[in-house]
Amino acid sequence: MHKSHQLVDSLKKGDEKTIASIYNDNRNGFVLFASRYEISKEDVIDIYQDAIIVLCENAKKGLLDNLQSNISTYLYSIGKYMIFHKLKKDGKNSIKEDTIPDTIDWDFYEEEQENIEVQLLQKAWSKLGEQCKKVLQLFYYEEKKLDEIMETLAYTNKDVLKSQKSRCLKQLKDLTTSKNG
Repeated sequence: MHKSHQLVDSLKKGDEKTIASIYNDNRNGFVLFASRYEISKEDVIDIYQDAIIVLCENAKKGLLDNLQSNISTYLYSIGKYMIFHKLKKDGKNSIKEDTIPDTIDWDFYEEEQENIEVQLLQKAWSKLGEQCKKVLQLFYYEEKKLDEIMETLAYTNKDVLKSQKSRCLKQLKDLTTSKNG
């Protein structure tokens, strides 16, 4: 059994040692990651704790069963969008607009959403071509700069890569909003 599958199974069971281990292994990195945003350390810790809770809830709901990334990446993405949500709510515009895909509702951590958006997104994601997955994964999840992505994926022209990213994001948006998705 793959290590991440074991972690997901332990999270599903609510294993406190696993939860504590994930919490402790990722806390400092998350605080460091969050320090780039205009948000107090207390709020960062609150958000991190909420993200851990959401991680555990999503594991219990089976949303991590086919997780393609590692648990840390998933946890950071939850926390990142919680940070964006808080900054938006607080009216702080310190985030570059192009870092938040406004065409997709990323507020998947809110309980009232009942995870419908995540399920739609996961379904749409599975229909994307491999190249689109790579481009969007590198840009939005791994936060690579276009120059780094160009090198990693052997693009020869930055404008071609920008167009590809734009097309991929549009395709993902279209897939999440299509009725026959």
